[in-house]
Amino acid sequence: MILRFCAHLLRLSLTDSDAKDDGHVPVLATPFVEALCHRPDGVVVDATFGRGGHSRMVLERLSNQGRLIALDRDPEAVAYGQRLEREDARFRIVHAEFGDLGAVLAEMEVTAADAVGFDFGVSSPQLDQQQRGFSFGGTGPLDMRMNPEMGAPLSSLLAKVNHSELTKIIREYGEERFAGRVARTILEARDAGVLSSTTDLAEVITRALPAKARHPKRHHGQTGRDRHPATRTFQGLRIWVNDEYGQIARGLASAMAALTPGGKLVAIAFHSGEDSRVRDIVESHVHPCTCPPQFPICICHRVADMAWTQKKPLRADAVELAHNPRARSAKLRIATKCYAT
Repeated sequence: MILRFCAHLLRLSLTDSDAKDDGHVPVLATPFVEALCHRPDGVVVDATFGRGGHSRMVLERLSNQGRLIALDRDPEAVAYGQRLEREDARFRIVHAEFGDLGAVLAEMEVTAADAVGFDFGVSSPQLDQQQRGFSFGGTGPLDMRMNPEMGAPLSSLLAKVNHSELTKIIREYGEERFAGRVARTILEARDAGVLSSTTDLAEVITRALPAKARHPKRHHGQTGRDRHPATRTFQGLRIWVNDEYGQIARGLASAMAALTPGGKLVAIAFHSGEDSRVRDIVESHVHPCTCPPQFPICICHRVADMAWTQKKPLRADAVELAHNPRARSAKLRIATKCYAT
C-alpha cells in the first residue's frame, strides 16, 4: 500500500508534458537533473534529448540567465524539442549526434559548459514504434536506425556481413553467449530469403538458442516480465547499426573537453557494455598516469582533469521501479572537471 501511494505521488510530480510524450518517463530524473543544475546560471547540455523529460526538469531549475542546449539524432525527437524551443528562449535543440558534441558547441560559439548529461541507449518511443524496427514486440522493418535519414538500415548491413563478423558483433555488443549459433541461423535465414521483418528475426534468434536459453530464469528479486530470448541479439545489432560505442567514446571526450572547472559530467547507462565504457573512459581521466606500477614516482607527468563524484553507480529505487519498470537496469555515474593546479 505504501509503495503504491509513493508511486502515485511520483506520477503526480511529473509535468503534464512529460505524461503526454508517448508515455515516456525520464529515468533517474532527480539525481540526473540535480547534478546538471549545480550552477543555475550556467550552460547545460542535454546530449540525448529524447522526448525532453530531463530537459524540461532542467529548465525548471535554471535561472533566467541559464541556458540549455540539447542534441538528438532522431528527427522525431528534434521535432518535440522545437516545440519546447518556441516556448522557452533559454532552450536550443540541435539535430546532431552526441558524438559530434564538440563541433556543435564550436559552431554555436559555446566555449565552455557547466554540465553535460547523457542518457544512453534507445528511447521508449523508439521501442514502442514498430515501424522503427527496434523491437521484437511486433512486426516491423529491419531498420534500427536512430536517425532514419542517415546510414544503412539493418537489412542492408545484414546483406553484406559474414559469419565471423556477425558473431563478433552479437557476442561483443549483445553479450550473447550463443553468438556463433545465432549468427549462423540468421545468415541461413537471410540466404533462404525468409528474413524480412523484426518478427522473422526474433523467431530465427529464438530457434537458434538451446531450450534452456529460450526461457531464462529470473534472478533473485528481479521484477517484470521474463526477458525475451532475442533481447541480447537485438541489442547488439542496434549498437552495430548506430555505432553507439563509437558515439559514446567521442561524446564523452568532447564533453570532458568542453566542461569548465567544477563542471559536471552525468551519464546514465542501461547495460554493462555502455556502463563499462563510461566508467573506463572517465577513469582514464581520473587516473591518467601510464607509468608501470613499480615506478617509485610518476615520470609520464599526466595530470588528472576529472574526479569521480559518483563512481559507484546510482540505481533506481523501488518507488521509481514500481512506476517505470524500464528503469531497472539504469546506472547513473557523475564526474567533475578538476580545477587547474
